[in-house]
Amino acid sequence: MSTHPGRNLFVNLPVADLERSKAFFTTLGFTFNPLFSDETAACMLVGEQSFFMLLTREKFAEFSKLPMADPSTHALALYCFSVASRDEVDSVSAAALSAGATEADGAEDHGFMYSRSFFDPDGHGWQVMWMDPAAAEQGPEAAAQPA
Repeated sequence: MSTHPGRNLFVNLPVADLERSKAFFTTLGFTFNPLFSDETAACMLVGEQSFFMLLTREKFAEFSKLPMADPSTHALALYCFSVASRDEVDSVSAAALSAGATEADGAEDHGFMYSRSFFDPDGHGWQVMWMDPAAAEQGPEAAAQPA
């Protein structure tokens, strides 16, 4: 996969209660950049160049020209993040459910990839996944080949 040096990814998500959302994602192991956080927004670090901006609904409305969809009736996206192992998929998912998430589906096991999905307290869909490093580097077929 090619990367683009200097590019950062920012995903803006509306949340009903910013402090509740920060507490929820802190439980899942995420941290926040205080330089880009205030009473209306929290900058959640996801990767070296990937961030989720948790925005109050009012703040989100300032950025969006369209009305917000109700996440309980409309799925607009599924946000997926990777973890280091299959066991971590299960432990992060269990932490999410304990912190107020709702399970979306059972575990999906494709051999080279394992995932679980849940809805956060604001109804946004999330997937926690692990992928075999060989599949991540060379594609799923490579992970299926005997060593």
